[in-house]
Amino acid sequence: MMLLMMPITILNWEVMTVSFFILSMFAILNIFKFFQFEINNLLISSDLLSDSLTLLSFWICPLMLISNIIMNKMHSNKKEFALMVWASGLFLMLSFKTFNLMLFYISFETVIIPTLLLIIGWGSQPERLQAGIYLLFYTLGASLPLLIAFMYMNSLLNSMNFPMMWFNSKIMLSTMWALIFILAFLVKLPMFLVHLWLPKAHVEAPIAGSMILAAVLLKLGGYGILRMIPLMIPQMLKISSILLSLGLIGAMMTSFICLLQNDMKALVAYSSVCHMGMMLAGMMTQSSWGISGSLAMMISHGLCSSALFCLVNMLYERSSSRSLIISRGMLSIYPSLMFWWFLLSVNNMAAPPSMNLFSEIALMIGVITWSKICMIPIMLISFFSAMYSLMLFSIPNHGKKWTMFAFSIPSQREFLILILHWLPLNLMIVKMDLWMSWF
Repeated sequence: MMLLMMPITILNWEVMTVSFFILSMFAILNIFKFFQFEINNLLISSDLLSDSLTLLSFWICPLMLISNIIMNKMHSNKKEFALMVWASGLFLMLSFKTFNLMLFYISFETVIIPTLLLIIGWGSQPERLQAGIYLLFYTLGASLPLLIAFMYMNSLLNSMNFPMMWFNSKIMLSTMWALIFILAFLVKLPMFLVHLWLPKAHVEAPIAGSMILAAVLLKLGGYGILRMIPLMIPQMLKISSILLSLGLIGAMMTSFICLLQNDMKALVAYSSVCHMGMMLAGMMTQSSWGISGSLAMMISHGLCSSALFCLVNMLYERSSSRSLIISRGMLSIYPSLMFWWFLLSVNNMAAPPSMNLFSEIALMIGVITWSKICMIPIMLISFFSAMYSLMLFSIPNHGKKWTMFAFSIPSQREFLILILHWLPLNLMIVKMDLWMSWF
């Protein structure tokens, strides 16, 4: 972990890329030691949940750096961009690895700053300022009550550590306090009805901002909910039916919205809200299938959505448009790039052998076991997810090209980014029992 603490004066994108990949290798070796939940000490979390999301952060950060170099537009501020990526990786690691409530809150909130600077400083449209304001006020407005809740918990238990709270069975909170505890995480997830900041932030963010948003920042919400559920099991049981219903209804509504989208980046952004709604429903069942499927969904969705945003940006760099209609006919121009578009589109609709398939099956089992009525929304969500994923693949690829522009051959770095997203997404299916062992 000391590699993350390198002096800012030597920030260099090549050095940082190699160091993040080295940290990823150490995280992989660390993860495969864990086959049950365990706590090593009161400050550092070392269970499969935190280690997996830390690995996801270390894996995405170097891909952000490589994608920024591909754009070839920021020759003078590469060091500033590397600083933003370094800060994001540091605060994400602190968020996932700490057991101290106050340090978790500080890092949970501070990670918004480099993301906001990425959107405002490297976004290309004037609307990026409005997107940054949406991101800031949505997250801060819901997070300030969380700080009050943490202080209230400290006054009850005289402790700011998660393990002390888990082992204390005398704590009794009202349902209102339970809602305050998870409100900030529901906004960060985001849950339907508090999701409006996400499509705006995604559409206006640069490619690296979209990658870190989709791959890791949304997972902070799921991580916080999974950490809070053991503290408030009786209270969560009272509100779980409401949140589960909101998750399923939100997933259905955003599936409809995806079918109406013409902007490819907005379509991928709304599909993230759909997947997170399904994940929220699985978490609220508080069953082993639902919780384990939620962790698997975090990893699989982080890799798949990040790769889709990379593909949309690659197409945008060549056609100067994110419109599904204007970008059609690409299969005859870029057959190799469109092959990766096909692979990641079918992964997004949970086709085998991707990790998305296992995570959605686990979530479906958990939700249907909770109530048989949930089979109806789950069928609709699966059907419409397949529809908008096939639409995302077929419309830009097929048809006759009606605009003419200068073509550039996809570079090796672009294919490297796609391979590094796709390989772990499809290779981890051979070890899916690992994701069922931490709960």
